[in-house]
Amino acid sequence: MGTMHSQAMTILGAGSWGSALALYLARLGQTVYLWSYERHHAAMLATDRLNRRYLPNHLFPDTLHPIANLAEAVSYSNDLLIAVPSFAFADTLTALKPTMTHPIRLICATKGLDHSTGRLLHQVTADTLGQEIPYAVLSGPSFAKEVASGLPTAIVIASQDQSFANELVARFNTDIFRVYTSTDVTGVEICGALKNVLAVATGISDGMGFGANARSALITRGLAEMTRLGVAMGGKLETFMGLAGVGDLVLTCTDNQSRNRSFGLALGKGIDANQAEKDIGQVIEGKKNAGIVLSLAAQYHIEMPITEVVWGILSGTLTPSSAMLNLVSRQPKIESN
Repeated sequence: MGTMHSQAMTILGAGSWGSALALYLARLGQTVYLWSYERHHAAMLATDRLNRRYLPNHLFPDTLHPIANLAEAVSYSNDLLIAVPSFAFADTLTALKPTMTHPIRLICATKGLDHSTGRLLHQVTADTLGQEIPYAVLSGPSFAKEVASGLPTAIVIASQDQSFANELVARFNTDIFRVYTSTDVTGVEICGALKNVLAVATGISDGMGFGANARSALITRGLAEMTRLGVAMGGKLETFMGLAGVGDLVLTCTDNQSRNRSFGLALGKGIDANQAEKDIGQVIEGKKNAGIVLSLAAQYHIEMPITEVVWGILSGTLTPSSAMLNLVSRQPKIESN
């Protein structure tokens, strides 16, 4: 196993987001180890010195080291940043546990919910690795390609551990990558899971040609839906009005770089859900999380009509046209509800 670097960061997950964060930190001169669960992919990253599959235009700095062996990747650093898809999060932690021969701190850059239980990712972490592991979540409006290209970005890092949060600010914050802090881990995680489902809805609406008015209405009512559930689950109202909430929601719902929006556009144009996901070639978190969000809504007695429609379309009980018309022709009510 390797020698520990006090300032090294190990990133688990070599998709577009994990690779973009690895590029960003490595360009700052920090030592970064980037682990891919696919041995073949890790070998390609090491040979090509770039992520041909997800970010083909960005060469790796010398301080970025792709690795295929999980135990080796973990041995280099106390700080592990997880950027795997949400469906692989629990399994990654389970695989990680026996490799933890030294104290670690976890930064979660995954957005979504646990697929088998509907738990938030900090709950999965506490249950798998223990309550005492310092934990932070990194979220906000941040497309991987733009971060990799060095375009200005603002994110939020939420943690209950103030000194950990401050260290992460010192590590990540620059003029082009602004970091804001929060203590609302629950709220930030709910935002990250729900905004993808709502982006599918706005994509469907736009794919059907319903226009900018409908898109704006869906984003606004979607934010209300997200906030209702989030506050019921213990999140703070201001989180939903901030970067992780309205910021990420607007980004994901309005720009075609969003794979969840692109997936919705395809559905709105009549393309089958599985075919649409295959065409995009990356995991569609909104597709994976819609049903789980609805079960949480039922558990907390929260009305979530937009999420219901997305799930209805995905599960084949509603057609996009009838579903969207149903949404826009709902009974009038007081807006603040």
